[in-house]
This record gives sequence, structure tokens and C-alpha cells, in this order.
Amino acid sequence: MTSPAPIAEQRETRPDPAGAPALSIDGISHSYGPRRALTDVSFNVPPASFTALLGLNGAGKSTLFSLITRLFGIQSGRVSIFGHDVSRAPGEALRLLGVVFQPRTLDLDLSLTQNLLYHAALHGIGRREAASRSAELLGRIGLADRAASKVRDLSGGQMRRLEIARALLHRPRLLLLDEPTVGLDVKARADIIGHVRQLVTEQGIGVLWATHLFDEILPGDDLVVLHQGKVLAQGPMARVVAEAGAQDVNTAFMRLTGAQTMPGGGA
Repeated sequence: MTSPAPIAEQRETRPDPAGAPALSIDGISHSYGPRRALTDVSFNVPPASFTALLGLNGAGKSTLFSLITRLFGIQSGRVSIFGHDVSRAPGEALRLLGVVFQPRTLDLDLSLTQNLLYHAALHGIGRREAASRSAELLGRIGLADRAASKVRDLSGGQMRRLEIARALLHRPRLLLLDEPTVGLDVKARADIIGHVRQLVTEQGIGVLWATHLFDEILPGDDLVVLHQGKVLAQGPMARVVAEAGAQDVNTAFMRLTGAQTMPGGGA
């Protein structure tokens, strides 16, 4: 899967509407030929918040991310980022968006810095500014001493941290992460989740975190339950659990979806 289209293009000049959600999904439906992948999906991600998109593999999470990032054309419904319609004003919308896809999208034969500089160029960031931002971000993720190393020499967790740093290079206000901890060990998972939550609290970034793992969701998070392409519940996690008549998110998910087996990552 490739990165979102370059966004160094003509931009709107109007300011973001006051109080607009970081991300608004309104009535999105999508089909692959006769197969319906998403049906009338609607929810919002508030600014400076952590929203978990919980669903089994095949629920439609990756399809939704592809629509938000314009990898797929929107067939029905509307997506906006801080009030900017992704279809009608893609330059302004995608300027505010950073993405970490589930498949690795780094060039393994380039160094960490070279990967970041290449991505910065796609966003129209000058080389001097790109070098400064790259060094700053590598320091934040604890990889400054590996700046000249090839990406293939990193661990899985280090690669994920580098992908997050890359997504932040153009200083977006919304960050999408699609199953970012898949294949990582327990410590690496905890490091990645902690780093992203820190971005919310310290930098005010809105986050949409797609996962099938219960233990990546905290009581204070907003939660969207996506199952077979439909939103079954949404709201603060505690409210979703209570309205399902459950004691925890695991049980709530099973009652909402009728699942006979649970996703991994928490019993």
C-alpha cells in the first residue's frame, strides 16, 4: 500500500470552522463489486482525543482508512478533516492528516534520515527545514543515534516508531493508525501506544487508532465498534460497555457482535 497522494498542491485559504471535529465520517458506504464492505458508517473524532476503532479483521477498518486518505474514491457519504471535505478540498484536508498504515511502507535500503527526507519532499518541505524536523523527531522517538542506519537493521518496534515520526513530519493535527502494533512484542506494543497517547496529551493531536485488541483501549477513550462494515456502537468506552449491559469491553464487544470467539490481546 502506498502513502497518501502528495499534498504540495493548491490549498484553500479559509480557516477551519470553529468547533469542527478532527475527523467527520458521515454516511460512508463502499462496495467491491457485489460485496458491501461498509454500510452507512458515521462517527466523529474530536480534536486532541484518542478514539479506538475496534473490529475484527475484515470489519472494514482498512477500507475506511483508504477512503479517508483518498487511496479509494468515495462512493457514498462524506469525509471531512477539521471541516475540509476530503473530496472537494483534498489539499487542505490531507495537509492536516498523518497516517500509519498496517503494512510497512518504509524503504528498507535507505537510512532513517533518508526515509524522512524523502517523505518531507513529497509534502513540499524544504531540505533545510526537513533536516531539522527529521533530527528533532528522531530524538523524540529515541533513534537519533540510528539516523544513518539502514531501516532494515531496525527492530519491528523501531520501524513503527519511525513510521509515526514520518507521519508527523508535516505537523498534522490528526493521526490515523491502522493496526500499528500487529506483530510487535509486548514491550514494543506498550511503547508505541504510550508514545501515541503522549502525542494526544502533549501536542493536542486527534488520533484514530484501529485495532482488534481489547487491551489497547482505556476507559477514558472514545470507542467505535465496527463489525461487518457497520457501526454497532460508539461513544465513551464506559458508556458503550454500560449500554451493552457488560462489565468490560471484551464482553460488550461479544454481546454487540454475537462473536463466539474474542480478538487477541486481553481476556
